[in-house]
Amino acid sequence: MQTLSVRRLGFALGTSFAVLYFGCVFVMLTVPREGVIHFFNSILHGWDVTAIMRWDMPWWEAVVGVIETFILGWLFGAAVAVLYNLGAKRGG
Repeated sequence: MQTLSVRRLGFALGTSFAVLYFGCVFVMLTVPREGVIHFFNSILHGWDVTAIMRWDMPWWEAVVGVIETFILGWLFGAAVAVLYNLGAKRGG
């Protein structure tokens, strides 16, 4: 059975998570407030996000958020690869 590269899967998921974060930032910058609230309420199955939405976030906090999201995605991808590889060794 083949194994997964921990670094590659970590990088792939980290990058995917960062792109999703950029997508959220893009939506918040381009769509009117009510549209953004409706969009995120729809994604979260009707959970009302009105009380937790921040409209005054500085650009540097968004950059820090992208970096943090990438790191969390990388760690998640690396953990998936490690666990998969452990299972492949035991099952193979």
